[in-house]
Amino acid sequence: MKKLDLVVPCFNEEDSIPLFYEEIKKVRNELRININIYFINDGSSDRSLEIMKDLSFKNEWVNYLSFSRNFGKEAAMLAGLEASTGDYVTIMDVDLQDPPSLLGEMVRLIEEEGYDVVGTRRVTRKGEPPIRSFFARMFYRIINKMSKVEMVDGARDYRLMTRQVVNSILTLKEYNRYSKGLFSFVGFKTKWLEFENVERVAGETKWSFWKLFLYAIDGIVAFSTAPLVISAMIGLLFCLIAFVLIIVIIVKTLAFGDPTSGWPSLVCIIFMVSGVQLLTLGVIGEYLSKMYMEVKKRPIYIVKETNLEKYDD
Repeated sequence: MKKLDLVVPCFNEEDSIPLFYEEIKKVRNELRININIYFINDGSSDRSLEIMKDLSFKNEWVNYLSFSRNFGKEAAMLAGLEASTGDYVTIMDVDLQDPPSLLGEMVRLIEEEGYDVVGTRRVTRKGEPPIRSFFARMFYRIINKMSKVEMVDGARDYRLMTRQVVNSILTLKEYNRYSKGLFSFVGFKTKWLEFENVERVAGETKWSFWKLFLYAIDGIVAFSTAPLVISAMIGLLFCLIAFVLIIVIIVKTLAFGDPTSGWPSLVCIIFMVSGVQLLTLGVIGEYLSKMYMEVKKRPIYIVKETNLEKYDD
């Protein structure tokens, strides 16, 4: 019998974990496939770890890894993928925004139609603030123009992958991870399932607008060097403008005199050019900061406790 591993990152999800477990238990009874859960406790401060331990004690198919602190969802997803051993692996949100009812169709598409990956994407953003939806759509438009790797609008981390795909993803050892891009980078034959947005069953989202904005910047920096080229082009443009203005000022001074006139416009130009310089330095600094984090070779996550033997000393 094939084995399916569910990687489930959790951060302060004590209310959602029991509900998620009950839904997966129903699916597990319906599907003729061996489903195992890998809960990843990402430094929760509530009872999430306690609930995970209790479920793992009562069910041999429930596993957990607990980090020494909060390392972020990207680290949690990586830890789950590295811990998994199944023929198929999927990443799911514990708040049930990723419908477990789709698992049967996802398995069928891989086994009967030969797909390597079955991903999911939201066709609606019902329940999401309009401003967030607007910027999300703009982000996908921008990054798809900048990057050679296609990012699907509305794509979720919820996707079923074969062991070959998972192993390919695990060869990408970069510290600054943007999993949506990494999933697209490795390629393979992919099928997309569409569904309407589902709201959380419990708790509150951990993704504020600011965190999503920073995550979007990580995605652009990780999969495109276009910002560097744009910065260079803007710098070149302003050099040309400055050269033309110098010629104009020299000619005007020789022809009409009064070299002190126009100082307000000169101050405005100085402020504008200085702003462009700072913007360009900021873009370069963002790339340098990513390189700095990569070369330090720090661990992406640290496991404090788990019920998996492979992590025992």
